[in-house]
Amino acid sequence: MNKWLKTLLFLAGSALLTRFIPFSSLFRNLDTMFHEFGHALVTLLLSGSVLRIELHPDHSGVTYSAIAAGGRAILVSLAGYPLASLFSLLLFYLYSRDKRQWGLIMASGVALVMLVLYVRGGFGMIWLSGFILLNAAMLFLWPKVSKYYYLFLAFLTLEESVMGTLFLVTASVMTPSRTGDAANLARLTPLPAVLWALLFFLFSLLCAKWALGFFFREEKSANRARSL
Repeated sequence: MNKWLKTLLFLAGSALLTRFIPFSSLFRNLDTMFHEFGHALVTLLLSGSVLRIELHPDHSGVTYSAIAAGGRAILVSLAGYPLASLFSLLLFYLYSRDKRQWGLIMASGVALVMLVLYVRGGFGMIWLSGFILLNAAMLFLWPKVSKYYYLFLAFLTLEESVMGTLFLVTASVMTPSRTGDAANLARLTPLPAVLWALLFFLFSLLCAKWALGFFFREEKSANRARSL
């Protein structure tokens, strides 16, 4: 089967199946966390200031930052969707290297930095605190189920990174001024919001293809080891 078709079918199946897992909606904020952290990280790397970050129950978020206009502002607006896709890819890479613990530690570290430095009030603080505590429990109290928990997080983040950009493409056609990062980039550059949304979507698909490659490679290795 064509690898791109396989990727699309696997993502569609994942999107459907994860809807039946209890409380899966709460974990969809993991992609939002990585997205907003991407904006904050690039802001800091470009000598800007991160004022605060908000995470909302509807899986949306916003990062308020102060950065010089021009190229730096463009890079900050660019960062969210691609870095969320790359974080998802990293989770699968660590899985293929049998380093799931490092993946949970990384995700918990990002959550802790955001909780301590940038997120204030309400849902965001509660969600980040609960996520960190649950990860700690998986690492130290329930290691036998941590593999399945890790894969749940990895697939959910992968799915959300693609579905989020696909939604962005649709929204950029219908209401281009209300498409967040794509709208910001359209204001800062000559390219329209729909083109930026398409670029984000294509990059998320590429990361998904690589991520699933890591997953299938690890599963084949595990099956060979069990058959010996």
